Amino acid sequence: MNLTSTDIKDMLLADSSLGLVFGDNLNIGQEPETPDNCVTIFDTTGRPPQLTLDGINDYYYPSVQIRVRNNSYLTGATLAHNIMVYLHGREHETWNSTLYTLIQCMGEPFLLDWSNNKARFVINFDIQRRT
Repeated sequence: MNLTSTDIKDMLLADSSLGLVFGDNLNIGQEPETPDNCVTIFDTTGRPPQLTLDGINDYYYPSVQIRVRNNSYLTGATLAHNIMVYLHGREHETWNSTLYTLIQCMGEPFLLDWSNNKARFVINFDIQRRT
């Protein structure tokens, strides 16, 4: 089973309107120094997996955090919002042999901070997936 961030990356790449390119302005696990405008996906703690893990149709409940960094407050906020709209409510989709039964945002994107004159927005997602 892939890391959840890997599958979310593939979902985001599937929407060309977001303008994301993996290894350039879309990254997993570590926010790069450059480019200034980028998106990074982090695997974060979710809820515990189901208690009846038997290796057949096991459900897991991970979460991810997506961080959008941009020189422009407005452009960064807009991209964060577009990512939220694109992922929120997705259901019953298979990505890399894993069934995603539900992806839901935990709230609106919010400003995390300003880092080196770049706005950083964060969106958190709860996920239900089955092996």
